[in-house]
Amino acid sequence: MTDPNVKSDPTTTSSFENAAIDPATARAAQEGGDGPPRSPRATDENPTIDQEIGMVAGALEREVAEQKEKYLRLYAEFENFRRRSVKERQDAEHKGMQNLLRGVLEMLDDLARFAHVDPASTDARTMVEGVAMVERKLLKSLNGHGLEVIDPKGHPFDPALHEAITTTPAASKEEDHLVAQVYQVGYVHNGTLLRPARVVVTQWNG
Repeated sequence: MTDPNVKSDPTTTSSFENAAIDPATARAAQEGGDGPPRSPRATDENPTIDQEIGMVAGALEREVAEQKEKYLRLYAEFENFRRRSVKERQDAEHKGMQNLLRGVLEMLDDLARFAHVDPASTDARTMVEGVAMVERKLLKSLNGHGLEVIDPKGHPFDPALHEAITTTPAASKEEDHLVAQVYQVGYVHNGTLLRPARVVVTQWNG
């Protein structure tokens, strides 16, 4: 029973009124607790941080797997290309060597015939002419494969192609730095120097 002389404070509300005003507080009171309202459970529309991390991690794993597959595919293609290139280069080298040897076979036959002649029935001149013939045929065959002979007797000395092993006095100033004698010819293959010609060079001392 309330005292009629006690006036109620209009700024205060009853627990029933508070519950009516704040539904969350009302739910907490119904569930038997006076603490703050519980966080709503995460749904597909409102994922938690752990769920978001899991989705990002899954996407990254898929991306890594795709990139790894691309890398392995490219690596396999490169290995196939490398092996094919090596085989093609070896086949080209073998074919070039076979062509070279095929052109030398005839000269080998000529040398074999000269090696088995009877010295008693063959004069020296015939032997010399036969060897010279084999030399010409061999050089002709090698010329077909890009080989050139450097025989610079009487030509100006060229340090890029010639190697001076000694000098000899020149008869006049006009004959200075000319190749007077070739001790050993040189060879060039397709523009590349294989061996310089070893020569004697004239020198004017006047």
